[in-house]
Order: sequence, then structure tokens, then C-alpha cells
Amino acid sequence: MARRGGFPGGQMPGNMANLMKQAQKMQRQMEEQAKEMETKEFTATAGGGAVEVVVNGKREVQRVKLQEEVVDPDDIEMLEDLITAAVNEALRQVDEASSSAMSKLTGGMPGMF
Repeated sequence: MARRGGFPGGQMPGNMANLMKQAQKMQRQMEEQAKEMETKEFTATAGGGAVEVVVNGKREVQRVKLQEEVVDPDDIEMLEDLITAAVNEALRQVDEASSSAMSKLTGGMPGMF
């Protein structure tokens, strides 16, 4: 009876086995990198430091710090804009750090992440 699929003798050729090992190693490294990213904090400011936002690698806002002079009940819109700008900058930093870490793992291979 003819066998279907698989490799002769039930084993992968050397190059394929080596490729699988490399893929598994890369997967472990990516998991480690993801865990490490979760523990990092990224800080961004807006309005010359009047608003400071800290986010973690999971893209969660950890802290928002406001200087007293930026809190003007007659100009809530400006405060909202400053907070938005600081949060967006902090999230951009997370994305940049994540992309950089993945690029190091994949060696900049096209089509990877």
C-alpha cells in the first residue's frame, strides 16, 4: 500500500529539521521579548512638560501627571488636547520599541511582522 505525504523514513531532511529548530527558537525569543515589553514603561510629555503620561508595554496608561498651571477650568479643551498628545506619543514609543525588538529577532526579514 502506498504511503501518502510525509518524508521517506518518517524523518525530515536535515535542512527542514534545522529550519524548524530555528523557527522554534525564534518563537521562544519572541515570547520572551513580549513579556519583557510588558514590564517596560514609556513616558511622554506635552505642553513643555505640563502634562506627563506613562504607559506600559501592554499599552495601558499607568499614570497621568498634570502641572497645576495647565488646569484651567475655562480652557478644558486645551488640557484634553495636551493629554491626548502625550498619550499618543507614549503609545508611539511603545510601538517603536516593539517594532525595533521584533526587527532584531527577525533580522529585518521582509514579510515578518
